[in-house]
Amino acid sequence: MPAYQLQIKQVVDYPRCRIYRQFIHRLIDDRSIRASGGSGLFYYTVLCSFANFRTSYRRIDGISYTVYPGEWVCTLKELSQWFRTRFQCQALSILGELQQRHLIDFSSLGRGNVIRYKIRNWARHNTVLEYNAPCQKDTGFFFLPVSIVTDLISSDRCSEMDIVLDLWVSAIYNDSQVQGSALGPVAYFRNGTGNPLVTYTELAARWGLSRATVGRILKKLSALDYISLMSFPGRHGSVIYLKNYLSTMFEISDVMVDKEEVAMTLNIRLELPAEGCVDQEEPPMEHEVIVSDELSSVSKSHIEIILQKMAQILMAQGFSCFGCSLSHYKLYPLSGDCREELLPRAREQTVLRLGLAVLCGNKQVASFELTLNPIVENE
Repeated sequence: MPAYQLQIKQVVDYPRCRIYRQFIHRLIDDRSIRASGGSGLFYYTVLCSFANFRTSYRRIDGISYTVYPGEWVCTLKELSQWFRTRFQCQALSILGELQQRHLIDFSSLGRGNVIRYKIRNWARHNTVLEYNAPCQKDTGFFFLPVSIVTDLISSDRCSEMDIVLDLWVSAIYNDSQVQGSALGPVAYFRNGTGNPLVTYTELAARWGLSRATVGRILKKLSALDYISLMSFPGRHGSVIYLKNYLSTMFEISDVMVDKEEVAMTLNIRLELPAEGCVDQEEPPMEHEVIVSDELSSVSKSHIEIILQKMAQILMAQGFSCFGCSLSHYKLYPLSGDCREELLPRAREQTVLRLGLAVLCGNKQVASFELTLNPIVENE
């Protein structure tokens, strides 16, 4: 059965991720997401969200403590509330694990009721200000190294909180090297392909969970409006878009992401029926389609199915001409795809560049470029 697919680009890495403190505090308050156990990513991120950018002072029980950049002083009760542990000794145990991993240093003060901690290598990733002033703890942002996130995620089974943060850190928006990121903030796990499609098997290996648990957690986060989960048939996998990401990170309006548009952008293979077969589920083409003789290697029935998919996506973007019965289309090869070269190119599975003109009467109102890569399935 014939299919079409595009090639993939190589992508550069991202050394650190920008995280808003306000978002972390919302996670702390959201009791619908479980934080117990896990890889430690959530706990480490919480500590980073309270760390100072400049020297300040905090008074606890009548004692004034000097807090330097990358540090914070809090009570053990506060720490237990942030980590959402039942007992304060559990919060101390979490600090001990993070210290063993050389991520923080901490000490107990005031007979163990006050905790002073320091984020190691804080100044390497975050700006340190020289002047002294009170620090806002519920506004602003900090930078989290992606390498540390990867190490923590790989160290143990992830909690639901760890998964939320991993998706947030992995979100890429409007990067030309990551497919689908122009449509919205998409979770891309930096595998060098530029394609954010991921399977539950891959996520299960990344998060140390079973495929069934991964599916349950993703559906839960989708129901809670943290993500938009789009699954595609076959072995393509799923794409995860972050909700409320743009309003939190850039203070701009969030966007609605259309699944059909994502499928086209990610070059999801379009399965076409074999010649002579009629797909009863596909509606007949209602518009006049003029196909150039130079495209004889692609059947008109297949072209009509491709145009139907394009029409659905472009109509959702506001191109009303695709919904008008008076419009008609012209499909033609672009330069370099002459008839003499088209057939051998199709056999060699090279890229075909096609032009699509939309006409209203004799007037051309829009034009598009369609790139197809014929693929022959192995039997």
